[in-house]
Amino acid sequence: MTAFDDREKAFEAKYRLDQEQEFKARIRRDKLLGLWAAEQMGITGDAAKTYALSVVDVEFDATDHDAAHKITRDFIASGVSIDEAAIRHQMAVLLEVAREQMIAEMGGA
Repeated sequence: MTAFDDREKAFEAKYRLDQEQEFKARIRRDKLLGLWAAEQMGITGDAAKTYALSVVDVEFDATDHDAAHKITRDFIASGVSIDEAAIRHQMAVLLEVAREQMIAEMGGA
């Protein structure tokens, strides 16, 4: 095996790790987003946790894999006047929060 092969394998391993970390950050973001949305709709306690998990689940549903669309529909049904643009902004904010939480859990690496 050459140094080039070793370097290529290292880059591939780093890429896989980066992709895995980003996936985990997005799942965490969706859970945080679900908790935020539940709060906006006045949902608390275990019901809020269940709602948050339903937001995470929507990313795995082949028919509707967009948490923002789900929350927008749920807000409309609940009479909450927060539009999709604001939800998408919150998604961006919470993705950064999720990444920061993961870094903190890894000891600030």
